[in-house]
Amino acid sequence: MAAAAKSNTNWFAIGISIAVVVVLVALGGLVVFLNNQAGAPGAAPQSALVNEETGAISFGEGDTQVDTFVDFMCPICGDFEDTYGAALQDAAAADEITLNVHPVSILDRLSQNTEYSTRAGSAVYCVAAEAPDSTLDFFNSLFENQPAENTPGLSDDELIALAEQAGAGGAADCITDGTYKRFVGSQTDQHEIQGTPTVEIDGERIDNSEIGTRFAEILG
Repeated sequence: MAAAAKSNTNWFAIGISIAVVVVLVALGGLVVFLNNQAGAPGAAPQSALVNEETGAISFGEGDTQVDTFVDFMCPICGDFEDTYGAALQDAAAADEITLNVHPVSILDRLSQNTEYSTRAGSAVYCVAAEAPDSTLDFFNSLFENQPAENTPGLSDDELIALAEQAGAGGAADCITDGTYKRFVGSQTDQHEIQGTPTVEIDGERIDNSEIGTRFAEILG
């Protein structure tokens, strides 16, 4: 009787141990799954303007590829657009260059927890997906109405109003839902953006001190 009781007790302990291991493995798998979901790029914008792999919103069909990585909260990006934006866009319209614009988010920390950089970047992708012909007008309006650092930035309703002014009222739900917020974050990480503006010409990342000289060479 004592031996039988001892045997039963051992099998019970083994069963409990196996159950614990199964639960721990399941929990570990759940954690991995949730981490992968959190780091996933999210929905990619479906638009003729958007390269899903690089995240670029492209204008023009010139041989020279100019990539600009911009954060809509970044004041230096605003200065960059004031200085070079019109010339780059004109060159793209004339197919002298291909202008690849990348909305990125590195300054969310400066928008009082509203994630303005990410929301604005997502909004640009929304317009590119819903009203491609309005994309540049909306892009430019974001810099014309650029908020200062350390403010909440524009609200979603204000972003929608600018989209409507640009002729992209159909992007309203996408902007409200933040449909491409994760895509903006994943592109920022993928391209290893540490500061903005960042410029590449034909795949070569250009030092900020050389941007003016290089643009003079390709824009004339």
